[in-house]
Amino acid sequence: MSPFPVLIGGEWRPARDVRGSFHALDPATGAEIPGDYPVSGRGDVEEALGAGNAAALEMAGLPPECAAEFLEDYARGIENRTQEIAAMANRETGLVLDPRLLSVELPRTVLQLRQAAACARERSWCRATIDTKADIRSKLGPLGGPVAVFGPNNFPLAYNSVAGTDFAAAIAAGNPVIAKAHPLHPGTTRLLAEIGHDALLKSCLPRSAVQLLYHLGPDDGFALVSHPLIGATSFTGSRPGGLALKAAADKAGKPIYVETSSVNPVFLLPGALRGRTAALAAELFGSCTLGAGQFCTQPGLIVLRDDDSGRAFFDSLASLFHASGPGQLLGKTVRDGMEAAIEAMTAAGAELAAGGHRIDGPGFRFENTLLRVSGDRFLDNPEPLQQEAFGAISLCVRADSEEQILAVAGALEGNLTGSIYTGMDGFDDGLYARLEPILRTKVGRLLNDKVPTGVTVTPAMVHGGPYPATGHPGFTSVGYPAAMVRFAALHGYDHVRPERLPAELQDKNPTGAMWRMIDGEWTRRDV
Repeated sequence: MSPFPVLIGGEWRPARDVRGSFHALDPATGAEIPGDYPVSGRGDVEEALGAGNAAALEMAGLPPECAAEFLEDYARGIENRTQEIAAMANRETGLVLDPRLLSVELPRTVLQLRQAAACARERSWCRATIDTKADIRSKLGPLGGPVAVFGPNNFPLAYNSVAGTDFAAAIAAGNPVIAKAHPLHPGTTRLLAEIGHDALLKSCLPRSAVQLLYHLGPDDGFALVSHPLIGATSFTGSRPGGLALKAAADKAGKPIYVETSSVNPVFLLPGALRGRTAALAAELFGSCTLGAGQFCTQPGLIVLRDDDSGRAFFDSLASLFHASGPGQLLGKTVRDGMEAAIEAMTAAGAELAAGGHRIDGPGFRFENTLLRVSGDRFLDNPEPLQQEAFGAISLCVRADSEEQILAVAGALEGNLTGSIYTGMDGFDDGLYARLEPILRTKVGRLLNDKVPTGVTVTPAMVHGGPYPATGHPGFTSVGYPAAMVRFAALHGYDHVRPERLPAELQDKNPTGAMWRMIDGEWTRRDV
């Protein structure tokens, strides 16, 4: 069977520079799923970049409605083929068909496309700023080159490189996209790209606004993110892969936004556990094992006092881990990564309390795993004890004092989320007041009395955080219009004739609803 075609330059055609091929695997059985996918070489990369650059120049002169109409039509196309898309994603990832794929992730995917389209239409995202006295005006606008999107393995729809949140943000900001599929779900990405391409052909966007490569070797990936024609890159995945791409892009001075690693610490202060031990253990266990722990917001680090309440909570949590069955993993690399993470943590002083072993048999499964370590041991060797263990693995740090809880917080790396549970009677307020300022600098999203799994698609959402959770603490990959800002450049105009200005910076408000800063005041009025 010939490999599936790639989408380059506005057409589906065989890869011309092929470095090999691969199959998707059924994670439930480990068997190959029929269908060859090409590993593209430098020639395909160069051709996609050239076509993307031409598309970027064309898109710079188009009104925002072109991108908005495309995204809306794409969303309708996905809705018309939901069963087919969900069935393919289920086969390639093992994620539950319903509710996970059909009732949660697919609706989120089309919601993101529509929210991005609405922001493109309304235009306030571009932060138009006008100084009438100095006759200087500025706005955010397209990058002038294509955006490369590397999607992750755990969200085959909502984070898909050719339909997910980064894709929608890049298109809505006026940029073409070169999507790099994840090798664990290439068929799902192909289906989405077919729907997107059909919508593109009916739109006023250039035909090369959406391109798809299935896989690249490391050197060709580095060449893509560092190429003179690339506008920016987004990557969601492993820390080694993300940091290697970031190093290549940084060396070339090219923007790259990476989401790579997070243990999402949960602090259970003493007052929170009084009378709620069993309930909180069940709540936290559900978050730790949701989706077999294959969430970037999975609580991988739990911090509590090593007192009677803390020990009772840990025993309840360990019992739940012991009694639970393993979840379905996305693939072999996830299982192997879990084994490596447990080995590293136990070598650093952690002890197994439950699980810790792969499940023999067909497919890829692993025991839900809980480890423990003393506060002293954690502080002696914090780096290997807070590495992300992608999967249902959590480490409990048992601190001997409030001061040690604060010290553990101070030793944390950057994370996507951080949660603090406290008593409702004010018992923990003093400790919270000391802990919160420390944790605030370590996380993108701070939660109170709530598990971190679950990322609501709202303009206020922050799905980002300090390094190494992401490569830059100032951005989010979820929530529009904020997610669009990553894929924009600041365009300034000094004493430019009125008729030559972009519509957003002319005296008349182009939509009547768009917010602009005029002479220091946010307003919807005309100049």
